[in-house]
Amino acid sequence: MRRLDLAGGTAVVTGAASGIGRALAASLARRGAHLVLLDRDADGLAAVAARLGAVPVTTHVVDLADADAVAAVAAAVRERHPRIRLLVNNAGVALSGRFDQVTTEEFGWVMDVNFRATVLLCHALLPAVERGGHIVNVSSIFGIAAVAGNTAYVASKFAVRGFSEALRQELAPAGVGVTVVHPGGVNTAIAATARRGSGVEEAEHAAGTREFSRLLRIDPARAAEVILRAAERRRARVLVGWSAKLPDALTRLLPGSYGRLIERAARRTADRAVRATARRSG
Repeated sequence: MRRLDLAGGTAVVTGAASGIGRALAASLARRGAHLVLLDRDADGLAAVAARLGAVPVTTHVVDLADADAVAAVAAAVRERHPRIRLLVNNAGVALSGRFDQVTTEEFGWVMDVNFRATVLLCHALLPAVERGGHIVNVSSIFGIAAVAGNTAYVASKFAVRGFSEALRQELAPAGVGVTVVHPGGVNTAIAATARRGSGVEEAEHAAGTREFSRLLRIDPARAAEVILRAAERRRARVLVGWSAKLPDALTRLLPGSYGRLIERAARRTADRAVRATARRSG
């Protein structure tokens, strides 16, 4: 499959109002792509579109947790853009709490946004994807290495990974590539905007959010460039940052026991969070 040329082609990006999605929009604009941007944040989406200069941009405000809304926006995109060169399923949400601390409805919300919307958009837009086009699905390092306290998020990102790997094999004969992305600690609002599970105390949620946010150090613009270069080269998967590459190596070396090492690291992080909370309370 030849290198992906984005100039003049239509690129659809979800979660485009902030973080990696906003950076992807900027990088795609510099490559000369025509942009179709989706997000539930109307103001953020408008601000991104306003900064992109003269490139053609269409925006759609949509809540990806709503299956009917996803179907409607996909139909609108196909009607206006019958030929799509790149589809990037980037939108994602997080939920704090162990499995026993969240409701099945809360769990389902994460699966709906992170996984079901990816599947629905791939299914609805695939007929419009050009031969020689490409699909990028954003998973996470938590789609490679599981961690406690984020069961819903981990499940959704493992699902994205498996779906993408199977889809890649199925679409290869049709000349459509698929890249699955596993970002490490990218500096986005994913932690700050995470929902608190019904059974999680506010102090526990706040402390966990602060500690997790400290790990998010990679510039989204850098992540976007890594992702687009991987798509252009038709790479099957891409790990963004050492915070993704090291856990990936760990799961390969210790597939049955890496969890114990992660648990120890998480316990140390939790202890620091508790001490920090105690200092602020005192």
